[in-house]
This record gives sequence, C-alpha cells and structure tokens, in this order.
Amino acid sequence: MTGERGGRPGVAVTSLCLIQFVDVLGVTVVITALPAMLAGLHAPASFGSLIATGYAMFFGGLLMLGARLGDRFGHRRTIMLSLAVFAAGAIVAATAQSVLAVTAGRCLQGASAAAAVPCALRLLTTVTAAGPARHRAIAAWSAAGAMAGASGFVVGGIVTEVASWRFIFWAYVPLAAALAAVIGYSVPPDTGRRPVRSLNLAGSALCTGAVMALVVGTTLVTRPGGGLAGGLLLAASAVLGAGFVVTDRHAAAPLLPSAVTGSAALRQGTLGSLLNTATTSSAVTLVTLYLQNTLGRSPLEAAATLLPFSLCVVAGSVLAARLQQRLRPQWLVAAGLAAIAAGDAALIPAPGSRWMVPACMAVAGAGIGLSSVAATSLGTDVDPAWRGSASGIINTAAQLGTAVGIAVLLLIAAATSGPPAAGTAPPRVAWAVAAVIAASGAARFAAGRSPLAMVGGMGSGVGRAGTKAGRLPDHERRG
Repeated sequence: MTGERGGRPGVAVTSLCLIQFVDVLGVTVVITALPAMLAGLHAPASFGSLIATGYAMFFGGLLMLGARLGDRFGHRRTIMLSLAVFAAGAIVAATAQSVLAVTAGRCLQGASAAAAVPCALRLLTTVTAAGPARHRAIAAWSAAGAMAGASGFVVGGIVTEVASWRFIFWAYVPLAAALAAVIGYSVPPDTGRRPVRSLNLAGSALCTGAVMALVVGTTLVTRPGGGLAGGLLLAASAVLGAGFVVTDRHAAAPLLPSAVTGSAALRQGTLGSLLNTATTSSAVTLVTLYLQNTLGRSPLEAAATLLPFSLCVVAGSVLAARLQQRLRPQWLVAAGLAAIAAGDAALIPAPGSRWMVPACMAVAGAGIGLSSVAATSLGTDVDPAWRGSASGIINTAAQLGTAVGIAVLLLIAAATSGPPAAGTAPPRVAWAVAAVIAASGAARFAAGRSPLAMVGGMGSGVGRAGTKAGRLPDHERRG
C-alpha cells in the first residue's frame, strides 16, 4: 500500500468496518443460541464453554501474529485470505454433528478474524486523510466493534428463535464472499517492495500461548470442578507472558518494539479498550443469563431487551466523532466509562423490570460508544509503519477485557447469588463490581489538566512531526 489514500475511500471504510463488525460479532453471537445448539447436538450444558471460548481463544491469542502477517505479506492480501478461511470455518460449524466439530469451526473462524482485524484497522488509517475524515472513520470502526459485541446476543437470539442456530454459520458464507468482492473493488492492492520483517515465530508462539492460556483459564475457573485446571492455566499464562517479554526484547524484529510501547497514547488506548469490554461484555453476559436462566425469558425476549444497547453504541460513537474536535480523547474515555458505570450500577435496584434493564443497557451502550472511539484514536496515533502492531495491541486488550471481565463477574455472581437458575437472586454484587471498575477507570482518565483538545490533534500526524522536532505531541506530554 503506497500513500495515505487511494481507491474509493468511502466504500473502503464501510467494507473495512464490516470486517470489524463480522469478526467481533463472532465472539458473542452464539451466547443466546447455546441452549438450542447443545440440545440439537445432544450435548450436556458443560460443553457450552468449548463453543463459547474457542473463537475468543484463537481470536485474542493470534491478533499480534495477525498484525505481523499483514506487515509481512500485505494487509489487503491477508484480509482476502482470511475471509476465505472464515467462510471455511463457517461451513465446518454449520454442518457439524458434534460439539467438537462446531468448536473446530469456531476456532478456525477466530484464527482468521485475528489476521483480518488488525489489517483492516491498519488500512482504515491509510485510505483516509488525516483530520476529520480519519476521525469519522475511526468512529465508524469503533461503533462497528462495540455494536457487534452487543449485537451478537441479539442476532443469535433472533436467528435461533425464527430459524436455526445452523443458519448463523451458513449466513457467514455469502457474507464473506460479498466482503471480499467489495474490498477487492474499493481497497487499493498491496504494491511496491515490502520491507522484510521477520514473523518472530518464537515470540509469536509465546504471546499466543500466554493469551490463549489466560482466556481458557479464566473460563475454566468459573466452571464447577474447573478451579484447579483453570488456576494451572492462569499460572502457565503468567510464565509464558514473562517468557514472551524476555524473548521479544532480544528479538531482531520484536512484536512490541520500543517505538510502539514507548507511546503514552497507545498505553492509554490499550487501557481504555481493556476497561471498555471488561465492564460491558461482562455485565451484558450476566443480564443475558439472568433473563433466560433465572426469569425464563426466550432468546428473542432477551435479544429485544438488549437491542437499546446496540442502538446507543452507534449514537455514542457519532457523538464521540464530533466531540473529538473539541475535547481531549482522555476526557471522552472518562465520560464513556462514567456512563458505563452509571448503567451497570442502575441494574442493581430493578434487574427484573421490563423497562429499567433496557434503559440501563442504553446508557452503558452510549458509554462504550463514546469511550471506544476515543480509545481507538489514542491507540492508533502512532507512526503509520506501526499502526498494524498498535491495532493488534488494542484489539488484544479488548478481547482480554471480555474474557477476564466475564470470568471475574461470573465468579462473583456464583459466590454471591448462586449459578443462574430459576429462583436464584439477581447478580447485584457482580454488577456493582463492574460499576466500581468503570468508575475507577473514569477517574483515572479524567485526571488530566484540561479537557480541551489541541487544534489538529488526534490522527493529524502531529505526533510524527513532533517526534521529528524533538518533542512529543500534546496528548503524550499530558499522558
């Protein structure tokens, strides 16, 4: 890819945001469909964790390697191949006759998503011009991801109710083909000689192993009888993570070069992405389980309850795109996390109300829309050469936030309210914990000196110019 623009930017941005939407949708789309899937496969409820976490494990674990694949072989080329693999995984899952076959298809899809998402974000920041156009593109990207994570619960419930859980996977096949056609039409091809950049297979393997062990470990510790295995995997994740840090530091082509890790903006964007998903995906998962398992509502009813969350994500993202011209991104993250905290806390007094729960979800949805746009803007405000790596980092943080947040809140809910079933109490303590975490994050990001943004701030290339001039951009000096 040469230059910062080219091709058909408007269509390209839309297609790249759809890559984000489809891939993130895969994390949660099976949650409300799990009871029907397990019944159709004649499998016990304990097998549900395999289906639910296989995708997230490969998606979160391979994001950094996926970013490096794009840098090495071309971002557009990597996306096109990933779409073919994604469709193949969908066919495996759609035709599966066992839980293991469904899980295998989901894992294949997760691996392809890990390669596509960081490449799509890298291309998004090169096909748009710096300034308002890039602000809008990043807002659309953030909205697509946040809305997909929430819409998965809704889409899975509706499709399962009116058709079959297998249709969820069959629908991916023509969708992947259509996306490949649009990207081939709108995104300029990878051109010119690419620098030879090692895949750093040793570092990639350790990073992947650490993330996968963390995702699976946090899932297992919430299951009856899985405490020991989950604890061992969490310990293994810590060991593998330490090994990755040592190996990557001495690698010729590190996955986390100092040019990236030294960015205060990227560190803040990574923290924001982690907190966004940890405090929303976890709360929404508990709402879904409470509505279906405790109150006995159908997947369609649960989907309808969560619909305001998805709609308000879009509204929050649109608002963030406009406010970024006037306010520092740190303050937008703070405002978004404060809204998430308010939405999570408001669940506590009336979790069974048919209008209070959607209202709470709407507030939290607006919050993550606002915060995720600003966090993504912070995380990608690096030199263009490192945007692929930066996108891998912030997306990995988002996936880890989902996995760890859900695991922690499920543990708290089980300890304070019991497993979700008819007659059990609402998980009020768990929702309170999510609210406290979000509020603490909001306070952390609001600690800056001034809420006003500098003219020509995020995405304008000020960071690169400032570095060349021997100074850091304004938001890094304040961070």
